[in-house]
Amino acid sequence: MAIAEPYVAPLPRGRLRMATRQYFLGTSVSSYLALGAVAIVMLIAIFANVIAPHNPTLPVGEPLTAPGAAHWLGTDEIGRDILSRVLVGMRSSWFGAMIVIASGVVIGGLIGLIAGAAGGIVDSILMRITDVFLALPGPILAVALVAALGPSYQHTLFGVAVVWWPLYARIVRAEVRKLRASPHLEAARLAGAGRARLALRHLLPGAVPATIVTASLDVSALVLQLAGLSFLGLGAPAPAPELGAMSARGVTYIFESWWVPIMPALGVFVLAVVANFGGDALRDRIRDR
Repeated sequence: MAIAEPYVAPLPRGRLRMATRQYFLGTSVSSYLALGAVAIVMLIAIFANVIAPHNPTLPVGEPLTAPGAAHWLGTDEIGRDILSRVLVGMRSSWFGAMIVIASGVVIGGLIGLIAGAAGGIVDSILMRITDVFLALPGPILAVALVAALGPSYQHTLFGVAVVWWPLYARIVRAEVRKLRASPHLEAARLAGAGRARLALRHLLPGAVPATIVTASLDVSALVLQLAGLSFLGLGAPAPAPELGAMSARGVTYIFESWWVPIMPALGVFVLAVVANFGGDALRDRIRDR
């Protein structure tokens, strides 16, 4: 009876080509649509100033002009093109969510990695600090911070980022603690790997998939929260095109000029839906692997 030869991993280039082909051949039509929508939103966010037909902060037509050929989404109360303002507002909301997520992943991931890898008293102290932030009402704390620092786009991002990292700390810490008892980690420890090498080379990669999935699903929640803070007047001051603030200022025209508050709200809706679909597609792909 022939003995099967041990499996030999292909070269990095071959492995990358094989994984890419397997990923895209195994991706469903819904995943293609979701990823395509995310790519379109990303392109809009990057090239918003180029795509916008007019200057988003200057009047370019008659006030409260209904949607038409000249202004696809109409104009606001002082004659600014709403389409241009919505495109630029989508960029600030999208990239603002990305900045908050990146800061949360870095801060929370570092705390979770240290807590899970060190254990003992270090783990207890870091997790109790994390529990304190988790126990606080995040949106209210964010509102309080932004109100104390003063309304601005940067202060809004800072206020939300302060309350967004604890979940990532918990996720990374849980994944690291599961990996601490794995055989390959014990083998690396016996081979003389130090604590830093064990944490960065053997523990941290195991927490990446769960962190990526959580981050992708957080985009829509962050878009809504940033829009909510802007709606309350805690975002960038006028005439900055922020979707929440545009809807808030246009509420008084809801009956006679409905497009003024509705079009920015639709921009928030589109971002949230696309982010949800993209996060679901990414979660399904990682789970199926």
